[in-house]
Amino acid sequence: MTSEVLALAKELMLRPSVTPDDAGCQALVAERLRRAGFACESLRFGEVDNLWATHGRDDTGPVLVLLGHTDVVPPGPRAAWSSDPFVPEIRDGMLYGRGAADMKGSVAAFVVALERFVAAHPGHPGTVALLLTSDEEGDAIDGVRKVADVFRERGQRIDWCITGEPSSKQRLGDLLRVGRRGSLSALLSVRGVQGHVAYPQLARNPVHEALPALAGLVARQWDDGFESFPPTSLQVSNIHAGTGANNVIPGELQVAFNLRYNPRWTADALKAECEAMLRAGKLDFELRWHDSGAPFFTPEGPLRAAAREVLAAHAGAAPEESTGGGTSDARFIAPLGAHCIELGPVNASIHKVDEHVAVADLEALPGLYQSLVERLLA
Repeated sequence: MTSEVLALAKELMLRPSVTPDDAGCQALVAERLRRAGFACESLRFGEVDNLWATHGRDDTGPVLVLLGHTDVVPPGPRAAWSSDPFVPEIRDGMLYGRGAADMKGSVAAFVVALERFVAAHPGHPGTVALLLTSDEEGDAIDGVRKVADVFRERGQRIDWCITGEPSSKQRLGDLLRVGRRGSLSALLSVRGVQGHVAYPQLARNPVHEALPALAGLVARQWDDGFESFPPTSLQVSNIHAGTGANNVIPGELQVAFNLRYNPRWTADALKAECEAMLRAGKLDFELRWHDSGAPFFTPEGPLRAAAREVLAAHAGAAPEESTGGGTSDARFIAPLGAHCIELGPVNASIHKVDEHVAVADLEALPGLYQSLVERLLA
């Protein structure tokens, strides 16, 4: 017999909710949670759907939020998949399909865990809530970032946040994410003077002029790390110049780079350092920045302790506590004063062809999330 969580995960996966299209996922979740006694509010900004579902009262205790997303990345070439990416299929104990691990499986587990929790503890102290967006895999402008602005205006308090991102490495519960680095992207344009390669004195080559400054940015040791965070890293992701002809000195060079940074830095401080290094190279340049989110770190406290106990009981060993990986929407919730952790299934197949999650792991997730909620609110 199909379990509750598996049935719901399949229903969600049947909906091709490629960013920013929610494709009806949140309406399905809201309908179930309303029946369980939750107040559900739809917050739509632009093309992005966000769902805020709450149970309980803020004035009687802490506010605990389960945070997830209903959007998925595009599947890529359908022919490369072993089965239709939007028709979930179980093979050899694995559930295959886009979103199985990232993160419709976790969303389904959240819903089942919440239904079970409020049924067992209808008069629980505080508030338990679910926040979903359809803009996590995209630009993340009109999703949780915008919802967090609304919460600031309302004075909505959040004490603890559990994000269902696929955080485990080899088996469910072997890693607990307790922070994330910040992400700061830049598009650098260096202006020169186009000309013939045989007459360099009549031109100004922006590639030649920029190379020393770029080498300095890449070689710089920004810091030695912070707490459990790795050192800040700058990576060049693209360089483009030229007209396509090998006898033309380009008139402009474009460089895309990204900084993943720990709490030793702020975005403004990193911008200032980069711009100072480029000015020192006497470049004629323009920089366009995109701040994807600041780093966050959850110190020891009730949330980390509860998660450690729950995962150790499930896996038989304490989890690794990490701040690695990319970014998540928790970066928008942490600045509200919330302690944030991330706990979800194995991430080995996310964004890949034949994305999958172990059915056994999926069926264990609601119990893990429910145990966490009970330790914090029951």
